[in-house]
Amino acid sequence: MISILLIAIAALFFTGIINKVKAKIGGRKMPSVFQPVYDLIRLFKKGAVYSNTTSIIFKIAPSVYLASVFTAMLFIPIGNLHSLLSFHGDFVFFTYLLGIGKFMMIIAAMDTGSGFEGMGANREALYSLLVEPAFFILAGSVALFTNNISFQELFLHLHMSSNLSIIIGIAAIYVLMYIAIVENSRLPVDDPKTHLELTMVHEVMVLDNSGFDLALIHLASWFKFSIYGAIISNFLIQVQWPVYVQILSFFFIQAVFAFTIGILESFRARNKMEKNPQWIIMLSAIAIVVFLTALIITNKIILH
Repeated sequence: MISILLIAIAALFFTGIINKVKAKIGGRKMPSVFQPVYDLIRLFKKGAVYSNTTSIIFKIAPSVYLASVFTAMLFIPIGNLHSLLSFHGDFVFFTYLLGIGKFMMIIAAMDTGSGFEGMGANREALYSLLVEPAFFILAGSVALFTNNISFQELFLHLHMSSNLSIIIGIAAIYVLMYIAIVENSRLPVDDPKTHLELTMVHEVMVLDNSGFDLALIHLASWFKFSIYGAIISNFLIQVQWPVYVQILSFFFIQAVFAFTIGILESFRARNKMEKNPQWIIMLSAIAIVVFLTALIITNKIILH
C-alpha cells in the first residue's frame, strides 16, 4: 500500500518539474511545481461537453483509461516495499492493463468521427505496437537474469554484482525512459505543446475531451510517468537499505527522471514523422542486446 501512495505523490510533482526545467532553460519565468495540480483541480470543477456524434464509448473511455493505469500501479513494488498485487507473470498482465486504457482512448477518438482524431489514434496505435516488443524483451531479460517472473520477486532478486549486470541495468534504464516518453507522447516522438493538428499524436486524440474527462486523462498520464519512474528506481534501489533511505531514493530518482525529460525536451528537436517508427524499433534492438547479455550471464550462451 505504501508503494501506491509514493507513486501517486510522485505523479503530482512530475509534470511540474518538467515544466520548471524547460522554463528555466528557455529563459522564461518559472511556474510553480504545483501549477499542473492547480490546472487539474480547475478542470475537475468543470463539466464535460459531448458532441452529438459521440456514443457511450467516448464518455466512459477517460474513466476506463484512468482505472486501467491505476490498477497497473498496484503491481509495482518499490525496493522491498511490496506491491498490493503480485503473481507469476504479472508484468504481462501489467502491460495489457495499460493496453486496455490505450485501446479505449483510441476507439474513443475514432468515435468522434473526426478525421484529425482518427489520424492521431492511428499514430498512437502504431507507436504503442512498435514499443511493446521492447518492454517484453526487456522484462523477459530481467526475468531470465533473476530467474523470477513477477515484478515483486524480480526486483527483490535483482543484484548488480558484475560488469555485465551493470550493463543490463544501464541499458534497461535507458530503454524504460524512452518507453515512458513514447507511451506518454512526449518529445522527440510527439510535442505536447504543438498546435498543428497534422503533426499531433496524443493531443489531437483528446481534442474533443473537456473538463472532468480531460482531467482524468491528464491524471492517468501523470500516473504512467510515475509508474515507469518507479520501475526505473527498482534498478537502483537496494533492498538491504533502510526503508527511509529507499523512500528518499525513490523520490530523488523520480525527480532526476523528470529533470532528465525536461532537459531532453529543451535541447532535442522533434523527430520527423516518418522517422519515428525506426527510432522506436531501435529500443527493441537495445532490448535484444540486454537479452543476449542476460543469456551470457546465465550461461545460456557460452563464449569461447
